[in-house]
Amino acid sequence: MPIPAHHIVATPPPFEAPPYPGDIFAGQTVLVTGGGSGMGLAMAKAFAQGGADVAVLGRNLDRARDGAEQIAALGVRSHAISCDVRNPDAVAAAFDEAEEALGPIGLLANNAGANFPILAEDISRNAWNAVTRIAIDGTFLCSSEFARRRIARGEGGAIVNNSAQYIWTGFPGDAHSAAAKTAQATMTKRLAADWAPYGIRVNAIAAGFFPHADSVSGRSEDGVEPLQAMIPAGRTGSIWEFGWLSAMTCTPFFGEMTGQVIVQDGGESLRRSLIMPDFIPPRERADGPWGWQ
Repeated sequence: MPIPAHHIVATPPPFEAPPYPGDIFAGQTVLVTGGGSGMGLAMAKAFAQGGADVAVLGRNLDRARDGAEQIAALGVRSHAISCDVRNPDAVAAAFDEAEEALGPIGLLANNAGANFPILAEDISRNAWNAVTRIAIDGTFLCSSEFARRRIARGEGGAIVNNSAQYIWTGFPGDAHSAAAKTAQATMTKRLAADWAPYGIRVNAIAAGFFPHADSVSGRSEDGVEPLQAMIPAGRTGSIWEFGWLSAMTCTPFFGEMTGQVIVQDGGESLRRSLIMPDFIPPRERADGPWGWQ
């Protein structure tokens, strides 16, 4: 339903006005997994707005190249690479290629992931692996490859992981993703503690709903956001807001912060109350386990 006119809904600055100087990442290279589209592309663009050169990793090289072209249009160097983040040899080769093209990688954004609504009892082994291995194995393999290189160089760095706000509660039809994103958040804390002596910071964003061209939820229809009434802030997030916060955690402004999981969801995870719609088990929902098709 529409948000009542008397409610105050804060809107973000336009994409062209990032909350940090345009040279804050100057001379640095960031590698973004799953950076060719969606939330990964938002992360990549946010780093580019701060002057970072960007290596875009993706399983689909054409999509990675398309993302790299959009990033280059922001005035930085970019390079697209095809990589399956579940394969350690492929990850090492991708880092080699990225560093040959753009120089040493000092920043890492782990965004690669997969998700689709399915009842827990219907998840096959392949479906489970498809979601969990990308988020868990991929995040670990890319992070450890990054850390080994930074430690060998005697230099620090920063990592940001794309997690999800439902890691504390789960989400209907998301047993695979909730498990993977929870492991990713726990990994964030452990890696931060292990690598702090080397000057490597690791943080995560527990993201809520940020509609984009490839998302399956929250897209506006006839000017009305279908999810806005369930979010205390009165709206879903703008995709560049997620990108900006992700990049901000890697700036010197957050130089003391590590091992943190920051919730960015417009307060959606806080809305539990006695006055709520009746619970409908996921299997009994006419419009699918997520509540929409």
